[in-house]
Amino acid sequence: MKAIVATDQAAEAAGITLAQRPEPTPAINDVVVEVHASGFVPAEWEWPSTWADRSGRGRTHAIIGHEFAGVVTALGYGTTGLSLGQRVFGITDWHRDGTLAEYAAVEARNLAPLPGDVDFTVGASLPISGLTAWQGLFQHGRLRAGQSVLAHGAAGAVGAVVTQLAREFGGYVIGTGRAADRQAALEFGANEFLDLEHDDLGDIGGVDLVFDVVGGDVQRRSASILRPGGTLVSVVGPVEARPVDGLAIDFVVESVPGQLVEIVDRVRDGRLRTHIGTVVSLDDALPALNPTERRKGKTVVRVRP
Repeated sequence: MKAIVATDQAAEAAGITLAQRPEPTPAINDVVVEVHASGFVPAEWEWPSTWADRSGRGRTHAIIGHEFAGVVTALGYGTTGLSLGQRVFGITDWHRDGTLAEYAAVEARNLAPLPGDVDFTVGASLPISGLTAWQGLFQHGRLRAGQSVLAHGAAGAVGAVVTQLAREFGGYVIGTGRAADRQAALEFGANEFLDLEHDDLGDIGGVDLVFDVVGGDVQRRSASILRPGGTLVSVVGPVEARPVDGLAIDFVVESVPGQLVEIVDRVRDGRLRTHIGTVVSLDDALPALNPTERRKGKTVVRVRP
């Protein structure tokens, strides 16, 4: 099968190649999925699991990509809850070969049914962005109606979902980004927008919840404007900035099928719009996966027409 594999830890497109790899076979409780579309997160280059297994040994030519939508083609021993020919979507284990390939082996427990009226491209754009937003807001951020939310990167793949979900559940959303992101952030539902390059975070006054996808100085300044008892949630590694009177939480997103169902139901009835930026075929994907280039929205690779 064709697959995109990592060959060099250097953060540039030269570190990946399109290669031929053996088709996977399902282990116990696995399924093999015929991948129709796969999302890609540029930060994958910085994940230790891209380059080493759980024992710390280097991985050679690992298949990248970890969110996808496709069709089940094989069931492993003991697998229940899924059937051959079923449309599914979800996230693969970080330390296993990924989804930028024609087939992928996935633990059945990580998958949710993909409704027939949701396109594979849309389905592949949802798992990481949608679950990151859901878990950050509700599991870790404990968002309540009436609270204010500072959503960094509000026009990005994750931030757009954060903004929409926070508004749906009664939050007042202050989106951030570059000046060019203002209109998109407001269209996704932000009540206000702050240009991080020219506006002062201190002008906000105070917020109940910060959703951080940036880190660094932006994270430190955000922690300083949390209200007493507020929460800073980060997805960019260990939190460096600790609020004086509040919580700081960093987390790694997990595949939770029940949450995937909640998310895709919102896409179906129009409550949630996924932010897809670039769509390319598997054969033409390498330039689009260059992590040094800033792209708006989610990059999705169409593995099959």
